[in-house]
Amino acid sequence: MKPKTLSSGLAAAAALFCALSLANHSPHPATVHAADKPAAPAPATWDRQAAARYLDSRQVWWQGWDRTQKDHGTYCISCHTQAMYALARPALRHDLAEAPATGAERAMIDSVEKRVHLWSQVLPFYDDGKYGKGKEIESRNAESVLNAVILSSYDQRQGRLSPTTRLAFDNAWALQSTTGPDAGAWVWQNFNYTPWESPESQYHWAALFALTVARAPDHYRDDPAIASHLSLLTSYITSHYAAQPLLNKIVALWAAKSFPALLTADQRRDLVADLLRLQRPDGGWSASDLGAWERRDNTPLETRPDGYATGLIVLVLEESADLQPHAPQTGASIARGRAWLITNQDKTTGAWTAWSLNKNRDLQSPIGKFMSDAATSYAVLALDSSPSAR
Repeated sequence: MKPKTLSSGLAAAAALFCALSLANHSPHPATVHAADKPAAPAPATWDRQAAARYLDSRQVWWQGWDRTQKDHGTYCISCHTQAMYALARPALRHDLAEAPATGAERAMIDSVEKRVHLWSQVLPFYDDGKYGKGKEIESRNAESVLNAVILSSYDQRQGRLSPTTRLAFDNAWALQSTTGPDAGAWVWQNFNYTPWESPESQYHWAALFALTVARAPDHYRDDPAIASHLSLLTSYITSHYAAQPLLNKIVALWAAKSFPALLTADQRRDLVADLLRLQRPDGGWSASDLGAWERRDNTPLETRPDGYATGLIVLVLEESADLQPHAPQTGASIARGRAWLITNQDKTTGAWTAWSLNKNRDLQSPIGKFMSDAATSYAVLALDSSPSAR
């Protein structure tokens, strides 16, 4: 299957969630960071145009990749490259005073909208015969959530929930699990590629979907028709929080900005304390510290700070500041994280680098850039100059 609005403010293949991505979870043992270098003075600003060019170029590549081509003239959507792009690109257009959606954005939106309207006719991205039993259900569930996340992100900027986005939400709610231990969530695509198509991905995207619902225009969260669905969703997030890796707990904290009851005061305090402790001396964070990850090819994880972990953590700490204790300490940590992001943007490509948690991939290859795609989107959102628009 590979799909703050989540708009401004919010990646896999027998594996490839329409491609490949990245498998596993739970708290990571303490890491010694003494070898990290202290932060160097940061440049005054970052290159928005270069970031926009990178993200657009990755969309163009994705849309032309033979593995993403699907029925009815559509293509599959991914968590890492498509959904994250949909959150970040509108924020960049706002900052760059660009007018309508770019060609890459428009192509993505058109494909998603077409599949939403043809929901009963389009084929799932993965079928059981080729990929194994249950993959059709996983694919359909995950796509329904990603469709709503993508379309709602654009609607938030326009201040109006479109009929197509409302239909996308309806499609997703219809597939929400209503019984069993995971009631409230969606069966997620699982090819054991962390963090997008793996067992922990179910919680990750349930929390992001809650944030999407909360930020949807026209007071969508207050619609009586979704009240029982939303109650199941928030109950799932709350009841499953303790078992999650740090990566998922960060997203739950993000959702708690809109649903404060999701986390207790103690849970918020402990999580923020963990994140501040894991910040490296240079101001960045490493995704290797956010779970007990093990690469499928048995190569060692890259432990340097990366744009994915740093962008996401800075973004969530910024957006949940009013929920956090120790505000002065957190504020200083955010400032150091932002400085790391500004310093570590590749000014040639416009991207922020992140490494696969699954394999030792070539960062210059199209597939090797999946984590950097998500990293760049989160970095853009963390550095966005218009947080009030998220």
